[in-house]
Amino acid sequence: MQDQNKTAAAPETDAGHAPTDVAANDPTPRDAPALAGLLEKAEAAAQEHRDAWLRAKADADNIRKRAQSDLANAHKYALENFSVELIPVRDSLEAALASGNAAPDTLRSGVELTLKQLTAAFEKFSVREINPLGEKFDPYKHQSINMVESDAEPNSVVGVLQKGYSLNDRVLRPALVSIAKPRASA
Repeated sequence: MQDQNKTAAAPETDAGHAPTDVAANDPTPRDAPALAGLLEKAEAAAQEHRDAWLRAKADADNIRKRAQSDLANAHKYALENFSVELIPVRDSLEAALASGNAAPDTLRSGVELTLKQLTAAFEKFSVREINPLGEKFDPYKHQSINMVESDAEPNSVVGVLQKGYSLNDRVLRPALVSIAKPRASA
């Protein structure tokens, strides 16, 4: 039994040291300067990578903040160009009100010019009028107020109580309409 324990124990060399193949992997004091140099190079490279990462992180944060600021300004000043076009319309209306003793024809021509200014501003910014008289009823563009008996095709618009408006194919306000229904048979 003792012989088996000796064979199971780790092999020893002459002076009780570990075998030579393990000793070859142990660093010796003469390898220490080379290892210290490698360690310094690795630490310097790690520091460079960390600095580059911090700069990239700061750049990404700055880009995010700039994008948020740009988006906030875009929302804040989105109507600037449209508003500039409406200022002359207001000026014209105020001038019409300021003339206290204007003749009806003069007042009418002033209002017509003001309407032309407003129409030009709407066209410039793609605000379109929805006037569906005679068209088929479209619940996405029209709001039915009532149904009236008519000889017109059923579910077609026979009266417009208020025009609607759209902006780039998005309805701002639906047109208020009357819709045709077939006449009741007597």
